Amino acid sequence: MNNKLPNSLFRGSNVVKIARKLLGSHLFTNFNDELTSGIIVEVEAYCGATDKACHAYPDKVTPRTKIMYESGGVAYVYLVYGMHHLFNIVTNAGGSADAVLIRAIEPIAGVAVMQKRRNTNQNNKLLTGGPARLTQALGINVSHNKSDLQGEHIWLTEGKHYTDKEIITSTRIGVEYAGDDALLPWRFHIKDNKYVSK
Repeated sequence: MNNKLPNSLFRGSNVVKIARKLLGSHLFTNFNDELTSGIIVEVEAYCGATDKACHAYPDKVTPRTKIMYESGGVAYVYLVYGMHHLFNIVTNAGGSADAVLIRAIEPIAGVAVMQKRRNTNQNNKLLTGGPARLTQALGINVSHNKSDLQGEHIWLTEGKHYTDKEIITSTRIGVEYAGDDALLPWRFHIKDNKYVSK
C-alpha cells in the first residue's frame, strides 16, 4: 500500500487547487476489518471566508463548522435531509474554514462490501456516484466527523494521475442559494468516468 498523503498537501491556502489535485487519489476506509477503497473522480471546493455556498461563510464559527477551522487533514462529515452523510476534507491552515467535498469515487477494493452497504448489485454510479452514495458504500457517517486522515479508519494515498485534458471544470451542484458564488467553477471531475454523479 502506498504511503498516506501528507497533511502538508491539505494545508495549502488555495482550496480550489487542492480539490483539483485530489482527483485520482485513493480514498480508503477500514471499519470492522472491512477494507474499501476507490479513486476520487469528482470533487467540489468550498471557502469559508468568501464563498456563500460554504457552511462557514462568512468565517462563521458554529458547533457544526468548528471542525472546519482545524488544520487541514481531518474529516468534516455532516448530515443533510436528516439521512445523507457527506464527507469533506478540511484544508488550509488552522483558523481558515476551507474544505473539499468528495462527490464520487471509482471503486477499487471491497466492492462486495460496498454493494452490501448500499443494498445493490450495481457497480456503476448508483454504487458510489454522488456524495451520499459514496459515504454509505465506504461506511462513513457523522460519527467519523473530526477523524484524523492520518489514522487507521479513513485515509488517502497517492493514486492515478489525470492529465488536464481528462479533467472537466464546472459549477457546483445544488448551491443555487449562493447567488453569484453558485457560478464559481469549483467542481472538478474526470471526463467520461461512469462513476461521476452528474
